[in-house]
Amino acid sequence: MLLSSELEPDVVLMDLSMPGMAGIEATRRLLELRPETHVVVLTSFHDQDRVAQALAAGAVGYLLKDSDPRDVLAAVRSAARGHAPLDPRVARALLPSATPRVGDSLSGRERQVLQLVVKGMSNRQIGRALGITERTVKVHVGHVFRSIGVSDRTSAAMWARDHLPPDPSDDR
Repeated sequence: MLLSSELEPDVVLMDLSMPGMAGIEATRRLLELRPETHVVVLTSFHDQDRVAQALAAGAVGYLLKDSDPRDVLAAVRSAARGHAPLDPRVARALLPSATPRVGDSLSGRERQVLQLVVKGMSNRQIGRALGITERTVKVHVGHVFRSIGVSDRTSAAMWARDHLPPDPSDDR
């Protein structure tokens, strides 16, 4: 935050998952100190809640980490000109709630697989626990990732923490 006052950036690329302070809170604080800075979120999450929170915090744009580097550069330039660059997948998340919520399309089995991913289990361990092949687990994991808009196990676990009810088999 202190560097933003010193460096006076026109545009900041903000990750939502950072150690120490979440990107949404960092966006709020940055814009309190330097409201003329344009914040473009660059993250792996594109569920409706996070997109809405980031935009409510003052972000002007929202990109996904798997974006082509040229698109990221174009978005930074666009934000600097006062535009609001949004990845098309993010724009869909902002459509009225008549569209299904992210994760609603997960089957019961996919929810089970996701809960075991959250526990840190490998595909092989998940397969053994559920009595299915490792290959089938891999297919389920891929569909879960696409459905909830993430690209790795850590992001999936964070999404599950925020969107799924606690696993009743956990004795926390």
